[in-house]
Amino acid sequence: MLGRLGMLWGVAGVVALLVQPLLRLTPMALEAIQSDLSGLQWTVLAAWLVVNAHAEGYRGFHRRFSPRVVARAQVIARSPRPLWVVLAPLFCMSLFHASRRGLWVARILVLAIVLLVMGVRQLSQPWRGIVDAGVVLGLTIGTVSLLYYFVAALLGRVPPVPPDLPPESDDDRAA
Repeated sequence: MLGRLGMLWGVAGVVALLVQPLLRLTPMALEAIQSDLSGLQWTVLAAWLVVNAHAEGYRGFHRRFSPRVVARAQVIARSPRPLWVVLAPLFCMSLFHASRRGLWVARILVLAIVLLVMGVRQLSQPWRGIVDAGVVLGLTIGTVSLLYYFVAALLGRVPPVPPDLPPESDDDRAA
């Protein structure tokens, strides 16, 4: 029971971390789209949406992040440790108890996102809204993808990526 709760908390916590910026950025994106955009701005918006749908949504979230979050949530379900359950969203995002490479990638990604957010906040409309529109699309694909893999896992399907645990972990063999 503790493992199932940890799995649910891990995935729900990550979904909440994705939905929060979705709710904050959507109005900015809509404001830009509903403004009087120039031909260049419409072109940039269209290109940015395609790039973000593919790079962030499909490649980043659907092929890597979302299945790894669910794979790591399944580790919690199989081997619930109190710390893992309490910090399940952080565990699922590979921010601790991951391979050395996984830890570096996760931490650098968090830092890069923070720096990008700070930079994008400096843009004026409609450019900020154009950037936000691409991010909203990527986050939407990511959230739907995460829920897809979670439901698939509940139905017994194994995520297509390993949980990326440290080499010395006994749980790596069980995954």
